Amino acid sequence: MLLMPLQFKMEMTQMDNGNTPKSYSLNMYNDFVPMCIFSESNQGWHHLTFQTFHFLHDVCMYFLYIFFTGKLACEGKVEHKFDMKPHRENLAEYGKLCRERTSKFMTRTRQVQVLSDDSGMRMRPMPGMVGLIPSSGPMKEKKKTLPAKPSDMKRTRRDRTEMENILFKLFERQPNWSLKQLMQETDQPEQFLKEILNDLCVYNKRGPNQGTHELKPEYKKSTGDNDAT
Repeated sequence: MLLMPLQFKMEMTQMDNGNTPKSYSLNMYNDFVPMCIFSESNQGWHHLTFQTFHFLHDVCMYFLYIFFTGKLACEGKVEHKFDMKPHRENLAEYGKLCRERTSKFMTRTRQVQVLSDDSGMRMRPMPGMVGLIPSSGPMKEKKKTLPAKPSDMKRTRRDRTEMENILFKLFERQPNWSLKQLMQETDQPEQFLKEILNDLCVYNKRGPNQGTHELKPEYKKSTGDNDAT
């Protein structure tokens, strides 16, 4: 035998929420998954109580049992369940409410816009932050017109024998040279120049000529002999 659920009607009072339904149909069931109500408390001891809530002519009753003391307690179990839905006389209002919720959900709160002036003015940092350089404007044009530095240009290697003769002449002019000075005089790649200097020169790590190169003694002698002849 199939038992029909008991039906009730609930009226909401003092409501002015637009299309929110004011009347609801309630169907009461007792064939559902058992459920208990738990609570947390730091008030000390929980007293064993038995409470009955009368609702709609004493039809709906909740029997509450408290089983133990402490911070976590089982307040009771649910004896009946109500399924609530808008009453048929409020279905039109409920339909409007659903459409309003859907429309509100689909409305985009954030919008993406393309800036017509890409000068970076809207992206200026707050005081104390690192400044931003605009992506366009006079600064960008000025940057384009700057000539390339000599250090950025690709240097072409000379013949090694020719390069050694040039270095001998430079060391005749002055006995000590730094690597930077020799690169400016010869306009040769740094690594290539280092290889030749390692063969011909001694690097001074200490003394008054610290950080400079000078010819090895055997090359000093040979250059001196060449001058005498």
